[in-house]
Amino acid sequence: MIDSHLHLWKPAERAYSWIPAGTVLDDEFGPERARPELQAAGVDGAVLVQAADSYEDTFYMLSVAAKHPEIAGVVGWVPLDRPAEAEAALELFRHSPVFAGVRNLTHDYADELWIMQPAVTETLELLVRHRLTLDVVCTTPQHLDNVAALAMRHPQLTIVLDHLANPGIADEAWEPWADQMAAVAAHPNVIVKYSGVTTSLAGRVWTAASWQRYLDHVLAAFGADRIMMGSDWPVSLLGGDYQQVWAAQLDGLAGLTDAERRAITHDTAARTYALTLG
Repeated sequence: MIDSHLHLWKPAERAYSWIPAGTVLDDEFGPERARPELQAAGVDGAVLVQAADSYEDTFYMLSVAAKHPEIAGVVGWVPLDRPAEAEAALELFRHSPVFAGVRNLTHDYADELWIMQPAVTETLELLVRHRLTLDVVCTTPQHLDNVAALAMRHPQLTIVLDHLANPGIADEAWEPWADQMAAVAAHPNVIVKYSGVTTSLAGRVWTAASWQRYLDHVLAAFGADRIMMGSDWPVSLLGGDYQQVWAAQLDGLAGLTDAERRAITHDTAARTYALTLG
């Protein structure tokens, strides 16, 4: 299995401004803590995803990947709104065999249309040229509308939609998320991550049933070949430990065929990020 969404950070060494001080997340999470969790869950490899809009965070992930073979891919950061600088950074990062894609923390930006600006459009075409993916976090309906527009504007760009696009599981929300996801699914270049499902359920008793209808909706719209599973560890610690969360996410796949489960837990991530793990 592949964990398609893992974070590592060490706040004492580099800045992660969004991490709340004094919480379970305000701690050192390096490869020495991640590796035993992956092994215990039967996960063969993982994709590291940026947790800060900084070169320092990306260089850290690449340095970890160079020493730890279980790290099969890295989704790093380049400034999407500065195409010349982004191109120079991509020329550097492409020398790493594990550099697979780019993400910016756009869901934290005040301007919900930030990713639609012309400068970003130019950089996204650079990602296409370099055969890199774009990970996106959606926390508002506008963010999801942006994904649909980007998918149409850049049909050769693979867009990875993190965390089921945050449907509002804790509040049992449904619309407009459900209709928007069906619309986004019409664009074959959009992939969805089955991740982050327990984060909003912190302090509650939860099981796979807590998010099953959301997963089922995404399965019906996208199909297993366009869904990949990720832990979102250590953010997932807000809802439970790695083993609890991973096992519950697997429970959500119980009604699928073996081929569908393999697609979600391995093949989609391997294909999307061009990973070389077996």
